[in-house]
Amino acid sequence: MHPPTSDLRIRSQKPLIAPAVLEDELQLSDAGAELVAGTRRDVARVITGADDRLLVVVGPCSVHDPEAALDYARQLHAVVPLYARELLVVMRVYFEKPRTVVGWKGLINDPFLDDTFQINKGLRLARRLMLDIVNLGLPVATEFLDTTLGQYYADLVSWGAIGARTVESQVHRELASGLSMPVGFKNRTDGNVQVAIDAIRAARHQHWFPSLTREGAPAIMATMGNEHTHLVLRGGTDAPNFEATHVRAAAELLRKNSLAPFLMVDFSHGNSRKDPERQPAVAAEVARQIAAGERAIAAVIIESNLLGGTQDYQVRPLVRGRSITDACLSWEQTLPVLATIAEAVKRRRG
Repeated sequence: MHPPTSDLRIRSQKPLIAPAVLEDELQLSDAGAELVAGTRRDVARVITGADDRLLVVVGPCSVHDPEAALDYARQLHAVVPLYARELLVVMRVYFEKPRTVVGWKGLINDPFLDDTFQINKGLRLARRLMLDIVNLGLPVATEFLDTTLGQYYADLVSWGAIGARTVESQVHRELASGLSMPVGFKNRTDGNVQVAIDAIRAARHQHWFPSLTREGAPAIMATMGNEHTHLVLRGGTDAPNFEATHVRAAAELLRKNSLAPFLMVDFSHGNSRKDPERQPAVAAEVARQIAAGERAIAAVIIESNLLGGTQDYQVRPLVRGRSITDACLSWEQTLPVLATIAEAVKRRRG
Protein backbone atom coordinates (compact mmCIF):
# COMPACT_ATOMS: atom_id res chain seq x y z
CA MET A 1 0.00 0.00 0.00
CA HIS A 2 1.49 3.34 -1.03
CA PRO A 3 1.87 6.17 1.49
CA PRO A 4 -0.95 8.76 1.62
CA THR A 5 -0.47 11.74 -0.68
CA SER A 6 -3.77 13.66 -0.36
CA ASP A 7 -4.97 16.22 2.22
CA LEU A 8 -1.85 15.82 4.35
CA ARG A 9 -2.28 19.29 5.84
CA ILE A 10 -6.07 19.27 6.14
CA ARG A 11 -6.90 19.07 9.84
CA SER A 12 -10.68 18.62 9.53
CA GLN A 13 -13.61 19.13 7.17
CA LYS A 14 -17.17 20.33 7.72
CA PRO A 15 -20.08 20.38 5.27
CA LEU A 16 -20.82 23.79 3.74
CA ILE A 17 -24.43 24.81 3.19
CA ALA A 18 -25.41 25.18 -0.48
CA PRO A 19 -26.14 28.74 -1.66
CA ALA A 20 -29.59 27.77 -2.94
CA VAL A 21 -30.53 26.29 0.45
CA LEU A 22 -29.58 29.51 2.25
CA GLU A 23 -31.35 31.60 -0.39
CA ASP A 24 -34.52 29.55 0.12
CA GLU A 25 -34.20 29.87 3.90
CA LEU A 26 -33.70 33.67 3.75
CA GLN A 27 -35.62 34.83 0.71
CA LEU A 28 -35.47 38.19 -1.03
CA SER A 29 -38.91 39.78 -1.22
CA ASP A 30 -40.43 41.12 -4.43
CA ALA A 31 -39.97 44.68 -3.15
CA GLY A 32 -36.35 43.93 -2.27
CA ALA A 33 -35.69 42.49 -5.71
CA GLU A 34 -37.15 45.63 -7.30
CA LEU A 35 -34.85 47.79 -5.14
CA VAL A 36 -31.74 45.78 -6.04
CA ALA A 37 -32.53 45.68 -9.76
CA GLY A 38 -33.42 49.37 -9.87
CA THR A 39 -30.34 50.46 -7.93
CA ARG A 40 -28.06 48.40 -10.17
CA ARG A 41 -29.51 50.21 -13.20
CA ASP A 42 -29.05 53.57 -11.48
CA VAL A 43 -25.45 52.78 -10.48
CA ALA A 44 -24.68 51.75 -14.06
CA ARG A 45 -26.09 55.05 -15.33
CA VAL A 46 -24.03 57.06 -12.84
CA ILE A 47 -20.71 55.34 -13.53
CA THR A 48 -21.22 55.71 -17.30
CA GLY A 49 -22.11 59.41 -17.10
CA ALA A 50 -25.78 59.04 -18.06
CA ASP A 51 -26.92 60.19 -14.59
CA ASP A 52 -25.19 63.24 -13.10
CA ARG A 53 -25.70 62.25 -9.49
CA LEU A 54 -22.75 61.04 -7.42
CA LEU A 55 -22.69 57.41 -6.29
CA VAL A 56 -21.78 57.29 -2.58
CA VAL A 57 -20.80 53.96 -1.01
CA VAL A 58 -20.71 54.63 2.73
CA GLY A 59 -20.52 52.48 5.82
CA PRO A 60 -18.24 50.47 8.12
CA CYS A 61 -14.86 49.15 6.99
CA SER A 62 -16.22 45.70 7.82
CA VAL A 63 -19.20 44.42 9.77
CA HIS A 64 -18.56 42.50 13.01
CA ASP A 65 -21.78 43.36 14.88
CA PRO A 66 -24.91 42.93 12.71
CA GLU A 67 -27.17 44.74 15.20
CA ALA A 68 -24.92 47.82 15.28
CA ALA A 69 -24.67 47.72 11.47
CA LEU A 70 -28.46 47.68 11.22
CA ASP A 71 -28.64 50.69 13.56
CA TYR A 72 -26.20 52.47 11.23
CA ALA A 73 -28.39 51.50 8.27
CA ARG A 74 -31.47 53.03 9.92
CA GLN A 75 -29.67 56.32 10.51
CA LEU A 76 -28.31 56.38 6.97
CA HIS A 77 -31.70 55.55 5.49
CA ALA A 78 -33.22 58.48 7.36
CA VAL A 79 -30.90 61.03 5.70
CA VAL A 80 -30.93 59.59 2.16
CA PRO A 81 -34.05 61.61 1.14
CA LEU A 82 -32.24 64.85 2.01
CA TYR A 83 -29.77 64.29 -0.83
CA ALA A 84 -31.72 62.08 -3.23
CA ARG A 85 -31.44 64.57 -6.10
CA GLU A 86 -27.65 64.78 -5.83
CA LEU A 87 -26.46 61.49 -4.30
CA LEU A 88 -27.17 57.83 -5.01
CA VAL A 89 -26.40 56.33 -1.60
CA VAL A 90 -25.51 52.65 -1.16
CA MET A 91 -24.47 51.23 2.21
CA ARG A 92 -21.10 49.57 2.51
CA VAL A 93 -21.72 46.09 4.02
CA TYR A 94 -18.40 44.25 3.86
CA PHE A 95 -18.10 40.77 5.39
CA GLU A 96 -14.60 39.70 4.33
CA LYS A 97 -11.35 41.30 5.42
CA PRO A 98 -8.18 40.65 3.39
CA ARG A 99 -5.19 40.29 5.71
CA THR A 100 -1.61 41.19 4.90
CA VAL A 101 -0.40 38.33 7.12
CA VAL A 102 -2.97 37.05 9.65
CA GLY A 103 -5.87 38.43 11.66
CA TRP A 104 -9.66 38.40 11.88
CA LYS A 105 -10.97 37.52 8.41
CA GLY A 106 -14.48 38.87 8.76
CA LEU A 107 -18.00 38.07 9.92
CA ILE A 108 -18.50 35.12 7.58
CA ASN A 109 -15.25 33.36 8.42
CA ASP A 110 -15.29 33.94 12.18
CA PRO A 111 -18.66 35.39 13.24
CA PHE A 112 -18.02 35.09 16.99
CA LEU A 113 -14.48 36.54 16.89
CA ASP A 114 -13.14 33.53 18.77
CA ASP A 115 -11.30 31.48 16.12
CA THR A 116 -14.11 28.91 15.96
CA PHE A 117 -14.70 29.66 12.24
CA GLN A 118 -18.40 28.78 12.19
CA ILE A 119 -18.75 29.73 8.54
CA ASN A 120 -22.27 28.38 8.02
CA LYS A 121 -23.49 30.59 10.88
CA GLY A 122 -21.50 33.49 9.48
CA LEU A 123 -23.16 33.08 6.09
CA ARG A 124 -26.60 33.12 7.72
CA LEU A 125 -25.76 36.24 9.73
CA ALA A 126 -24.42 37.98 6.63
CA ARG A 127 -27.39 37.20 4.41
CA ARG A 128 -29.87 38.09 7.16
CA LEU A 129 -28.21 41.47 7.70
CA MET A 130 -28.21 42.30 3.99
CA LEU A 131 -31.87 41.31 3.76
CA ASP A 132 -32.76 43.50 6.74
CA ILE A 133 -30.99 46.49 5.20
CA VAL A 134 -32.54 45.97 1.77
CA ASN A 135 -35.96 45.60 3.42
CA LEU A 136 -35.43 49.03 4.96
CA GLY A 137 -35.22 50.33 1.40
CA LEU A 138 -31.45 50.87 1.44
CA PRO A 139 -29.26 49.18 -1.22
CA VAL A 140 -26.01 47.47 -0.22
CA ALA A 141 -22.45 47.16 -1.53
CA THR A 142 -19.74 44.65 -0.71
CA GLU A 143 -16.27 43.42 -1.66
CA PHE A 144 -15.94 40.01 -3.29
CA LEU A 145 -12.86 38.40 -1.79
CA ASP A 146 -13.49 34.65 -1.61
CA THR A 147 -14.68 33.59 -5.05
CA THR A 148 -17.18 31.10 -3.57
CA LEU A 149 -18.86 33.06 -0.79
CA GLY A 150 -20.44 35.65 -3.06
CA GLN A 151 -22.86 32.99 -4.30
CA TYR A 152 -24.62 33.21 -0.93
CA TYR A 153 -25.64 36.87 -1.13
CA ALA A 154 -24.76 38.33 -4.57
CA ASP A 155 -28.49 38.52 -5.41
CA LEU A 156 -28.80 41.22 -2.72
CA VAL A 157 -25.85 43.40 -3.80
CA SER A 158 -26.21 46.58 -5.90
CA TRP A 159 -22.48 47.42 -6.22
CA GLY A 160 -19.43 45.21 -5.82
CA ALA A 161 -15.71 45.79 -5.37
CA ILE A 162 -12.54 43.90 -6.20
CA GLY A 163 -9.89 45.05 -3.77
CA ALA A 164 -6.36 46.31 -4.20
CA ARG A 165 -4.83 43.00 -3.11
CA THR A 166 -6.83 40.91 -5.60
CA VAL A 167 -6.99 43.29 -8.57
CA GLU A 168 -4.26 41.29 -10.37
CA SER A 169 -5.95 37.96 -9.66
CA GLN A 170 -7.20 36.21 -12.79
CA VAL A 171 -9.94 34.38 -10.87
CA HIS A 172 -11.31 37.66 -9.49
CA ARG A 173 -11.37 39.20 -12.96
CA GLU A 174 -13.27 36.13 -14.16
CA LEU A 175 -15.62 36.36 -11.19
CA ALA A 176 -16.37 40.03 -11.91
CA SER A 177 -17.12 39.18 -15.54
CA GLY A 178 -20.09 37.12 -14.34
CA LEU A 179 -21.38 39.24 -11.45
CA SER A 180 -24.83 40.76 -11.94
CA MET A 181 -24.01 44.24 -10.61
CA PRO A 182 -21.53 47.02 -11.49
CA VAL A 183 -18.08 46.27 -10.05
CA GLY A 184 -15.29 48.66 -9.15
CA PHE A 185 -11.64 47.61 -9.38
CA LYS A 186 -9.28 49.38 -6.99
CA ASN A 187 -5.78 50.39 -7.99
CA ARG A 188 -3.02 48.20 -6.56
CA THR A 189 -1.72 48.87 -3.03
CA ASP A 190 1.42 50.52 -4.43
CA GLY A 191 -0.77 52.98 -6.34
CA ASN A 192 -0.45 51.38 -9.80
CA VAL A 193 -3.58 52.30 -11.79
CA GLN A 194 -2.79 50.48 -15.05
CA VAL A 195 -3.24 47.12 -13.28
CA ALA A 196 -6.82 48.07 -12.37
CA ILE A 197 -7.52 49.21 -15.92
CA ASP A 198 -6.21 45.90 -17.24
CA ALA A 199 -8.57 44.17 -14.81
CA ILE A 200 -11.53 46.24 -16.01
CA ARG A 201 -10.79 45.33 -19.61
CA ALA A 202 -10.39 41.65 -18.73
CA ALA A 203 -13.66 41.54 -16.79
CA ARG A 204 -15.55 42.98 -19.75
CA HIS A 205 -14.72 39.87 -21.78
CA GLN A 206 -16.40 36.48 -21.72
CA HIS A 207 -14.68 33.84 -19.58
CA TRP A 208 -14.88 30.16 -18.77
CA PHE A 209 -13.84 28.98 -15.31
CA PRO A 210 -14.61 26.24 -12.76
CA SER A 211 -16.80 27.16 -9.79
CA LEU A 212 -19.82 26.02 -7.77
CA THR A 213 -23.43 26.40 -8.81
CA ARG A 214 -26.02 27.86 -6.45
CA GLU A 215 -26.99 24.26 -5.71
CA GLY A 216 -23.42 23.62 -4.54
CA ALA A 217 -22.36 21.39 -7.43
CA PRO A 218 -19.04 21.81 -9.26
CA ALA A 219 -19.51 23.32 -12.71
CA ILE A 220 -17.78 25.20 -15.50
CA MET A 221 -19.18 28.73 -15.67
CA ALA A 222 -19.44 30.67 -18.92
CA THR A 223 -19.81 34.42 -18.40
CA MET A 224 -21.04 37.19 -20.68
CA GLY A 225 -18.61 39.86 -19.48
CA ASN A 226 -19.46 42.82 -17.26
CA GLU A 227 -19.68 46.10 -19.16
CA HIS A 228 -20.15 48.06 -15.92
CA THR A 229 -16.72 47.48 -14.41
CA HIS A 230 -14.92 50.69 -13.50
CA LEU A 231 -11.92 52.23 -11.75
CA VAL A 232 -11.55 53.07 -8.05
CA LEU A 233 -8.71 55.39 -6.97
CA ARG A 234 -7.77 54.40 -3.41
CA GLY A 235 -4.27 55.84 -3.11
CA GLY A 236 -1.06 53.90 -2.63
CA THR A 237 1.55 53.12 -0.02
CA ASP A 238 3.64 56.17 -0.91
CA ALA A 239 1.12 58.76 -2.05
CA PRO A 240 -2.60 59.48 -2.39
CA ASN A 241 -4.27 59.83 -5.80
CA PHE A 242 -7.40 61.94 -5.22
CA GLU A 243 -6.13 65.35 -6.31
CA ALA A 244 -7.04 66.95 -9.63
CA THR A 245 -3.81 65.94 -11.38
CA HIS A 246 -4.37 62.31 -10.39
CA VAL A 247 -8.01 62.33 -11.49
CA ARG A 248 -7.17 63.88 -14.85
CA ALA A 249 -4.32 61.42 -15.42
CA ALA A 250 -6.53 58.46 -14.56
CA ALA A 251 -9.31 59.71 -16.84
CA GLU A 252 -6.83 60.10 -19.70
CA LEU A 253 -5.48 56.59 -19.06
CA LEU A 254 -9.03 55.24 -19.24
CA ARG A 255 -9.52 56.99 -22.61
CA LYS A 256 -6.25 55.57 -23.94
CA ASN A 257 -7.56 52.12 -23.08
CA SER A 258 -10.87 52.78 -24.89
CA LEU A 259 -12.81 53.05 -21.62
CA ALA A 260 -15.24 55.78 -20.57
CA PRO A 261 -13.45 58.40 -18.41
CA PHE A 262 -15.55 57.98 -15.27
CA LEU A 263 -14.15 56.80 -11.95
CA MET A 264 -14.64 56.49 -8.22
CA VAL A 265 -12.52 58.03 -5.44
CA ASP A 266 -12.05 56.22 -2.14
CA PHE A 267 -11.69 58.76 0.68
CA SER A 268 -10.08 56.14 2.92
CA HIS A 269 -7.15 53.70 2.62
CA GLY A 270 -4.12 55.21 0.89
CA ASN A 271 -5.92 58.47 0.15
CA SER A 272 -6.37 59.22 3.86
CA ARG A 273 -3.24 57.28 4.86
CA LYS A 274 -5.63 55.15 6.94
CA ASP A 275 -6.32 58.12 9.24
CA PRO A 276 -10.10 58.66 9.39
CA GLU A 277 -9.62 62.27 10.47
CA ARG A 278 -8.19 62.95 7.00
CA GLN A 279 -11.28 61.71 5.16
CA PRO A 280 -13.15 65.06 5.43
CA ALA A 281 -10.13 66.84 3.92
CA VAL A 282 -10.07 64.35 1.04
CA ALA A 283 -13.81 64.88 0.63
CA ALA A 284 -13.37 68.66 0.57
CA GLU A 285 -10.77 68.45 -2.21
CA VAL A 286 -12.88 66.03 -4.26
CA ALA A 287 -15.92 68.27 -3.70
CA ARG A 288 -13.91 71.26 -4.94
CA GLN A 289 -13.13 69.40 -8.18
CA ILE A 290 -16.75 68.36 -8.64
CA ALA A 291 -18.04 71.88 -7.97
CA ALA A 292 -15.55 73.21 -10.54
CA GLY A 293 -17.13 70.98 -13.17
CA GLU A 294 -15.06 67.76 -13.03
CA ARG A 295 -17.29 65.03 -14.47
CA ALA A 296 -14.79 62.19 -14.34
CA ILE A 297 -15.58 61.77 -10.63
CA ALA A 298 -18.78 59.74 -10.71
CA ALA A 299 -18.58 58.03 -7.32
CA VAL A 300 -16.92 58.04 -3.90
CA ILE A 301 -16.39 55.68 -0.96
CA ILE A 302 -16.53 56.73 2.71
CA GLU A 303 -15.54 54.48 5.63
CA SER A 304 -17.94 55.41 8.41
CA ASN A 305 -19.38 53.83 11.55
CA LEU A 306 -21.57 54.78 14.49
CA LEU A 307 -18.44 55.73 16.44
CA GLY A 308 -15.12 56.92 15.09
CA GLY A 309 -11.74 55.21 15.25
CA THR A 310 -10.95 51.54 15.75
CA GLN A 311 -10.48 49.05 18.58
CA ASP A 312 -8.66 45.78 19.22
CA TYR A 313 -11.14 42.95 18.77
CA GLN A 314 -9.28 40.82 21.31
CA VAL A 315 -9.87 43.32 24.12
CA ARG A 316 -13.30 42.77 25.66
CA PRO A 317 -15.86 44.11 26.12
CA LEU A 318 -16.00 45.68 22.67
CA VAL A 319 -17.34 49.19 22.25
CA ARG A 320 -20.56 48.97 20.26
CA GLY A 321 -20.50 50.70 16.89
CA ARG A 322 -16.71 51.07 16.60
CA SER A 323 -14.68 49.31 13.90
CA ILE A 324 -12.38 46.40 14.72
CA THR A 325 -10.54 46.72 11.38
CA ASP A 326 -9.69 50.03 9.67
CA ALA A 327 -10.51 53.17 11.63
CA CYS A 328 -13.69 54.93 10.45
CA LEU A 329 -15.31 58.33 10.63
CA SER A 330 -18.04 58.66 13.25
CA TRP A 331 -21.63 59.10 12.11
CA GLU A 332 -21.58 62.72 13.33
CA GLN A 333 -18.47 63.39 11.22
CA THR A 334 -20.04 61.68 8.20
CA LEU A 335 -23.10 63.93 8.00
CA PRO A 336 -21.21 67.13 7.01
CA VAL A 337 -19.21 65.13 4.44
CA LEU A 338 -22.47 64.03 2.77
CA ALA A 339 -23.70 67.64 2.80
CA THR A 340 -20.43 68.89 1.29
CA ILE A 341 -20.40 66.48 -1.64
CA ALA A 342 -24.12 66.95 -2.29
CA GLU A 343 -23.59 70.72 -2.53
CA ALA A 344 -20.71 70.12 -4.94
CA VAL A 345 -23.00 68.14 -7.24
CA LYS A 346 -25.47 71.03 -7.23
CA ARG A 347 -22.72 73.43 -8.22
CA ARG A 348 -21.49 71.13 -10.97
CA ARG A 349 -24.95 71.18 -12.47
CA GLY A 350 -24.98 74.95 -12.33
